[in-house]
Amino acid sequence: MHGANAPAKPCSHYLDVPAIPWSSTEFPGVEMKILWRDPGGEAFTALFRLAPGARLPAHRHAGVEQIWVLEGTLADAEGHCSQGNFVWRDAGSVHTAHSTEGCIMIGIFEKPNEFLDRAGT
Repeated sequence: MHGANAPAKPCSHYLDVPAIPWSSTEFPGVEMKILWRDPGGEAFTALFRLAPGARLPAHRHAGVEQIWVLEGTLADAEGHCSQGNFVWRDAGSVHTAHSTEGCIMIGIFEKPNEFLDRAGT
């Protein structure tokens, strides 16, 4: 059906985020909820929850990473990003990350991270 009587394709996609279950990751104390993924599967947006003391091992950002911390603090060797603050990292950057107190954050990735040390050491 085309024209004025055709049903409009929705442009907005509302998510009931509390109803989305947390998914475990391969890293202890790190969980996530995928909020959006591009059709090609590269770029994505996710909500992350890190338990107190959780660590992400060394990884390279294949594309720009953007992080907005909603609760707690996320830290790496270059600094700390606390509640309500934002950090982004260049494509090609390598770092580890951790949260002493735990945190909840939104991550926006152009491409998935390349984990260099899956053991977290």
